[in-house]
Amino acid sequence: MNICMIAPGRFPLPGSGSVEICIWETARLLARRHHVTVISRIMPGLPGLEAREGVRLLRLPADTPGLYLAEALKALREEAYELIQVDNRPHVMAAVKQAFPHIPVVLFLHSLTFVPGDPEVARSLGFADLIAVNSRSLQDRMDRRFAPARLPLEVVPLGADLSRFAPLPADQRRLLRREYGLPGRFTVLFVGRIIPRKGVRILIRATAMLARRRPVHLVIAGTGKAAYVRRLMKLARRSGLSVSFIGGIPHGEIHRIYQLADCLVCPSQRHESFGLVNVEAMAAGLPVVASSNGGIREIISSGRNGFLVDRYREAAPFAGAMLALARSPKRAAAIGLQGRRDALQAFGWERTADRLELLYSGLRQRRE
Repeated sequence: MNICMIAPGRFPLPGSGSVEICIWETARLLARRHHVTVISRIMPGLPGLEAREGVRLLRLPADTPGLYLAEALKALREEAYELIQVDNRPHVMAAVKQAFPHIPVVLFLHSLTFVPGDPEVARSLGFADLIAVNSRSLQDRMDRRFAPARLPLEVVPLGADLSRFAPLPADQRRLLRREYGLPGRFTVLFVGRIIPRKGVRILIRATAMLARRRPVHLVIAGTGKAAYVRRLMKLARRSGLSVSFIGGIPHGEIHRIYQLADCLVCPSQRHESFGLVNVEAMAAGLPVVASSNGGIREIISSGRNGFLVDRYREAAPFAGAMLALARSPKRAAAIGLQGRRDALQAFGWERTADRLELLYSGLRQRRE
């Protein structure tokens, strides 16, 4: 097939956001058997047209959403595509389908952010030949929110690069910690955007509680608004917590951050459609402590490959789960090993690409 994927116009590809990661990982795998073009925004220092790992990357002006859509439609007219995928933007998908009514158009939804339950969104969703969602939780939410529409929803779970996200032996992990200037303590990791809904404030309080029982160091990898990050730093100082705010790490290097930690904590305070960081941590052999919400519950089996926290608006339950891991390195290692096994079995990007390919083929056959 000749496939085009249209990324949201906010970031270029390849990128470090979960949506951009998913597009790139699936595109490069599909490119082994199909012609794949990915449209994203142009950025200084990146060429407008590039071939990488078999994928044709086309970067377009995106100063405004309207300009990006117009440029994308123009680019689509210059090539005979057999299937078009639009990620996370229902109105863009609808405009593409209206412009190319005879080509199957797929919307890949990664969250509820761009699908508020209003009539305009419902109308746009009605243009999709298929809507891929990354979890059963997101599928259920969409079914309830747009019940009369009977949307053509299909679940396509995300994955991790299982060769890059892999466990390190203990001696190499100690060397990696020294490279980053970290103390030799039980190391807790947070990876993600530093915004209120991600629960970093709860994690700082929970780790401070743990510090009263065990030597611990917290690593926070991610970016956020400067004022909010400063408030979190101040909270950590007031708590007497040993913490490193290491900023945003390019996704091509983030596996090394997982490899230096003893556990990952994902204290999300609102619905997580999937929670890519949990799968990446599992692939790296890390026990995961995560909020019991949304698609996270489809990844973590509490007590087996991590711990789910039901009262995730409170710090104490997170502290208790982390303490259980810190007290018993053997149990922590067993949980991490099981997480690695589960990732190998269910969460490789190859499975995501194969699932998309199957759905694409079905659409093409129905069209024919």
